Amino acid sequence: MKGARRCVALLLAVAFTQAAGAVPASAGATRASAAPSPDPAAHRTVGIRLLDAPVSRRDDPRAQAYIVDHLAPGSTIERRVEVVNESPTSIHVDLYAAAAAIAKGRFAFAPGRTPDELTGWTSLDRTGLELKPSGRARVRTTIRVPKDASEGERYGVVWAQMGTPADRSHTVTMLGRVGVRMYIDVGPGGEPPSDFKIDRIRSTRAADGRPEVHARIHNTGRRALDISGALSLRDGPGGLRAGPFAAKTGTTLAPGDTGEAVVPLDARVPDGPWKVALSLRSGMVERSTQAKVTFPENPETAGTVVASATGPGRLLGRSPTLVAGALAALVLVALGLPVSRFLRRRR
Repeated sequence: MKGARRCVALLLAVAFTQAAGAVPASAGATRASAAPSPDPAAHRTVGIRLLDAPVSRRDDPRAQAYIVDHLAPGSTIERRVEVVNESPTSIHVDLYAAAAAIAKGRFAFAPGRTPDELTGWTSLDRTGLELKPSGRARVRTTIRVPKDASEGERYGVVWAQMGTPADRSHTVTMLGRVGVRMYIDVGPGGEPPSDFKIDRIRSTRAADGRPEVHARIHNTGRRALDISGALSLRDGPGGLRAGPFAAKTGTTLAPGDTGEAVVPLDARVPDGPWKVALSLRSGMVERSTQAKVTFPENPETAGTVVASATGPGRLLGRSPTLVAGALAALVLVALGLPVSRFLRRRR
């Protein structure tokens, strides 16, 4: 266990952002590739990232990933994005804003260039780019909120799209796109509150046999949430400890919504009982819960959860998308050896 205690969790800063009273965002990008093709020149990759962050949200990791803002009717903001050609061939990239929504605990992208109210407020200073290999270009996004806009949060995406057009050698048009999400709340006064609570947790086993912890979350605030987090195990059989394990990404909840965050564990984790400590966050809002759990023997049965207690938590600025790197270190140290041998060493 000494080696496990010396393992340091890796950090990953995801970045994208905004401008008009803005500061530089940390480096990061999303990427997309064109669909596979026998033509080597058709294998292309494009990336996009936000370049700025609002001064008022300089410590908010969510605002450094997406265009997140609260605006009064009649307001205008500008946000810069950078598009990068990461392929060995020149590419054409189309730029546009399209609709999005939050449904069933996910941020849902509308097909194609489907418009909505927010996209009608959004304009780009460039709608097409010709990028050489490793070339990059900056594009200014302007959002103008009408003076008569009603209160509420709107969603959309600034997309960078590339493709291989249909011709004699390509009978099917192949497209790939990457984007920066927009969460724009409209209303008078200050920022509406963001908050959530963890209603309960449960232990299960996935179809592939891996143990999982599911957390039921209720968005009690007035802004959308993108949930991330991590879970640690302690006081397991023979005093074993493991983790942290990253929660699956992709859980997004609109105000008032209820959904689940899922934390998959290593297949070698014993059934328990374990004491679990789960911390979840969205932006600057963090909540935690602790419980004693036992995982079921097979996917068809439910595990047990007792002594659940919920309270405020703290993730210390770590990004759970790569806290999973610590999983490899801690779990392999704790569970890579046969359990019996591990327990004898602890005695």
